[in-house]
Amino acid sequence: MLGTRPQSTARTWTRGLRLGTVLLMWMFHRPLTGIGVMVAQVLRAAHRSDLPSLINQDPSGVFGREGLPPLRIVVLGDSSVTSPGVEPLSASWPQQVAAHLADRYRVELESVAVGGSKARDVLRVQLEPAIGLAPDIALVSVGANDALRGTPVRRFEAELDLVVARLAEATPRVGLSGVGDLGTIPRLPVVARAAAGVRGRSIDGAIRRVAARHPGVVKSRAWGEGWEAFASQPEVIFAGDQFHAGAAGHAVFAVAMIAVVDALLAAPTGKSVIA
Repeated sequence: MLGTRPQSTARTWTRGLRLGTVLLMWMFHRPLTGIGVMVAQVLRAAHRSDLPSLINQDPSGVFGREGLPPLRIVVLGDSSVTSPGVEPLSASWPQQVAAHLADRYRVELESVAVGGSKARDVLRVQLEPAIGLAPDIALVSVGANDALRGTPVRRFEAELDLVVARLAEATPRVGLSGVGDLGTIPRLPVVARAAAGVRGRSIDGAIRRVAARHPGVVKSRAWGEGWEAFASQPEVIFAGDQFHAGAAGHAVFAVAMIAVVDALLAAPTGKSVIA
């Protein structure tokens, strides 16, 4: 019958959903065991030979005509910034943010992001080079790797807090990207998706708490209205490796981060905002 799954595929999904339910129970009652199983599934998915490996890219560039007021934006983070699989690169969210401002500013966009980074890597490797660039706006997009690779939420929050505190000392405007529903990633085994969704929400909550502790810091929304396509149209949203967001996914990211940057430029200093 049209619209039905082959019997073997349906059995696989049913078994995966049952195992996913068990994994969720472990996440709440035996968290170390549950997270360990999820991480193992994520690592296994990362080494699938039937899917391509995509190359990280550098979205840095200059946008806007000469003579406009200068605005330097520095972006720290992971592959959500380096945009593997996003074609053309102008569709990446950092370049879309810069293009959005290019009618008002001569935007110098600088990325120090490294694919695969966790909050600890941003703290240890990216933070000081970012500050050295003397940004007018610093944007941080990190957390998905911490969620999927089992970083304890408290440790992630503490490391991100150090990053934001240091940036806030040196930079007039700091924006944070939230982390959305990682359970929508097609590359993940069915058994790991529910747990990945829970972890994504937990990490997003930590980012929200960090933003709230630092006046003037703005965090993007990463759940709810506008994000439905990640679950309903994964074949459109994700790149060819079925893990990273493609151009359509970055279009959603861009809407969220443009709201962050607009709020940073509009809000008086000393006021925290969820864009």
